[in-house]
Amino acid sequence: MPHPAERRLIFEHVDEPGYTTDLPCYLAHGGYEALKKSVARKPEELIDEVKKSGLRGRGGAGFSCGVKWTLVDRKSGKPIYLIVNADESEPGTFKDRYIIHQDPHQLVEGIMITCWANQVRQAYIYIRGEFPRGARLLEHAIAEARAGNFVGPNILGTGYSCEIYVHRGAGAYICGEETGLIESLEGKRPYPRIKPPFFPAVLGLYQCPTIVNNVETLCHVKHIAAMGGEAFARIGTLNNTGTRLLCVSGHVQRPGTYEFESGKITLGRLLNEICGGPRPGRQFKAVIPGGSSSKILRFGERFKVKQRDGTMVDWGVEDIPMDFDSLAACGTMGGSGGVIVMDDSVDIVAALANLNAFYAHESCGQCTPCREGSLWMKKITARMVRGEARPEDGALLKSVADQIAGRTICPFGEACAWPTQSFVQKFGDEFRNYASRPNPGPAATELA
Repeated sequence: MPHPAERRLIFEHVDEPGYTTDLPCYLAHGGYEALKKSVARKPEELIDEVKKSGLRGRGGAGFSCGVKWTLVDRKSGKPIYLIVNADESEPGTFKDRYIIHQDPHQLVEGIMITCWANQVRQAYIYIRGEFPRGARLLEHAIAEARAGNFVGPNILGTGYSCEIYVHRGAGAYICGEETGLIESLEGKRPYPRIKPPFFPAVLGLYQCPTIVNNVETLCHVKHIAAMGGEAFARIGTLNNTGTRLLCVSGHVQRPGTYEFESGKITLGRLLNEICGGPRPGRQFKAVIPGGSSSKILRFGERFKVKQRDGTMVDWGVEDIPMDFDSLAACGTMGGSGGVIVMDDSVDIVAALANLNAFYAHESCGQCTPCREGSLWMKKITARMVRGEARPEDGALLKSVADQIAGRTICPFGEACAWPTQSFVQKFGDEFRNYASRPNPGPAATELA
């Protein structure tokens, strides 16, 4: 059952007894009514509604969805493609998979509304290879929608035709980056492209204009079409409209995926009231608020933040509203909504070693700073947890990370550098003192 503090749009029906992933159940709950309403309108009107809504992308960057749509090159004469980023590779993030598993038709409807608005005739769902059940559910939902005349030729008698194809990736984190995803979809090694000139809105899939949107983002499009952009904009807070799915994992008593109005719940309320607080006998130590690539926050630190009206506020970690702008003002980001919680039992160096092993493994290897630097950071932290730490290792790690961020083709450089930079900054004492620990940290065979 939803918590009373939640405001559910995307998750409105997912926990209802008897709610299934099949088309008859979806139709009984008002499914595809927004699509019927949308195809009776001009495409440009729908784009305008999305712009009015203030919807920001839910995949990590938080870029305006409506602005992304308006940047599409519509004068080239080339076909426009839509790609649904269902790769969801960010550690700590599991909201998109939950949508696909519980309510795939909601995503299909959001895709079709987006396709109509942008006159797309082919859409691709790029789904992570480790989601085999999700891929099967989507294939089934698309087949049902096609039989119901919601996908395929002459949709709802309008003369407009559009197909959706499911493409399973091979489980590469780099494919979460939109141009790396496009390269993979084209059957090539997923090396992210240089921007400019390869902005997807101009030169995307098959060198044609392409829109890349996240699963959660496209589900919101369905609700914007149903209620109108201005009504959607009244949900949440200024510049952070609508609802946000937050995935909470780690050391809380009630981990899970929750939906709240953006910016209407603080991090402290989320962890203590909604998620039941820390485990018995433990205290919160740190939290990563937006997936593993976002910078860590240390409980006990404080932030002076200037509000839009010019007033200054003094926030502790527990006071930070869970929206893009507030988290950015505190030196981190909302990212993918993956909230990873650590209590005082956590060995911070070992936690970073785990993250560094992940990023070293997932680097595509195209850029030297990322390819070499991520591996160096992995080797240093693996050596530390094996009991071979040196007092200067923290400074060495930061030096390596500083030479990666901002020096790569795609944001993977920042993704692998930011955890190291923030862990060392916020917990520098633990890194400096690691060499003098009486007992070495946990074995790091898997990290070596």
